[in-house]
Amino acid sequence: MTRLCCVGLRPISSSFLPFALSEPSRFRFAIRRLARFPQWPIGLSTPSPSMNVAIGTSAGSTWRAAWQQPVYLYPDPIPEFAKIETRKFEDELRKKLVKSKEVFRDDVDEVVKICAEIFKDFLETEYGGPGTLLVEPFTDMLLGLKVNKLSGAAVAARAAFLWAQNCLDQDWEIWNFQQSH
Repeated sequence: MTRLCCVGLRPISSSFLPFALSEPSRFRFAIRRLARFPQWPIGLSTPSPSMNVAIGTSAGSTWRAAWQQPVYLYPDPIPEFAKIETRKFEDELRKKLVKSKEVFRDDVDEVVKICAEIFKDFLETEYGGPGTLLVEPFTDMLLGLKVNKLSGAAVAARAAFLWAQNCLDQDWEIWNFQQSH
């Protein structure tokens, strides 16, 4: 499944809602004009005031400017990349956690196993390259380690997040470059 992201949009301002309610005819006019755009996000039939839209001077120019922004299609996750990257993640995380032996005691292997499983699931289902790294898998790691009553949950989740933040996008770029040549 390909995901869409409108580039360059800012959150809607609270001053826009009174404007939309005080001048409903201009607001409806902007909605009708935008409904004809072929780049309309999947699953939406008409815009609503709660959408993330850049705010301009008038409703018509606001909606028009917002939807003329380029749409970026994120690629689907790559299972082969997920498998190789998970192995690399396990090795690097284990190296970092072994240095903190007093925090993890004898649970390093179990901590790495849980973190790697969650990371692999994220890579196989969600990660589609730079710009798609989410925080949720790392909070899941933290919660999973706490549920299993393993010590050093916060340290492990932070180390995993920092590694992913520093290495994952670069590895994705290298992987795609090698696959294309």
